[in-house]
Formats: sequence, C-alpha cells, structure tokens
Amino acid sequence: MNREEFTKELNFKAVRSSGAGGQHVNKVSTKIELTFNLQDSNALNLREKELLKEKLSSRLTKDHQLILCCDKTRSQHKNKEIAIKRCFDLIKQSLTLPKKRRPTKPSRSAISKRIESKQKNAHKKYLRRKPPLE
Repeated sequence: MNREEFTKELNFKAVRSSGAGGQHVNKVSTKIELTFNLQDSNALNLREKELLKEKLSSRLTKDHQLILCCDKTRSQHKNKEIAIKRCFDLIKQSLTLPKKRRPTKPSRSAISKRIESKQKNAHKKYLRRKPPLE
C-alpha cells in the first residue's frame, strides 16, 4: 500500500459538531467526516481490496465506502489528523494476516510430572481416610 497515494484518495467533509461548546458549536464546522472509496482505489491491489472488504464488511457502505468521523477536538485540523491516523491504523490492522497456529503436544517429561503429581495428591488424600473398623 502506497501511503502518499492512499492519502490523496481520502475525501474530507467538515460538518457542525454536536455537544457542549456554546456559540462556538453553532458557528464553526469542526467535525470531520472522512470517506474512502475502496472499490475505486488505485493505492491498493486486488488482493488487499478483497481482504479489506472481508475484514471491514460491517464498517463499509453498500457502495464499498469507509466513513470515519472525528469530533474529538475543537480544531478542524487536529480532527482531520486524528481521522487520517485512525483510517491508516484501521487499514493497517485489517491488512495484517494472523499467524497460522501450529498444533503442539506436551512433552514426555511434562506428562510424567503431571501424572506423578496426581498420584502424590491421590495418595495424600488416601491417607486422610478413616481407618477400617475391622
């Protein structure tokens, strides 16, 4: 994935933020809506696109667009930086493949130690029994 080319394909839209802030909220559009069209992207190859479609299926629209919003700060520029960072982190995390699990089994010594400790414990409990009445 080419990061510079990827950044050029991001679209931003500034909208009015909700929440506390008095008149400032009513005057300034600080909330950022980041949209990224996965289908038309040139920064990603076909394999990456398929992987992202699969992993981000719950976050994509019907048109295969990823939409991220950020209204953390009162600054539009900071919100834009945060949104870009979130987008990169999300894409990077989705593109990493998990390691394949190699099945393992316990060693002989581990098995024998476990059995010995079980027998020791069983013998200890056997000694706690009441003696026979005969």
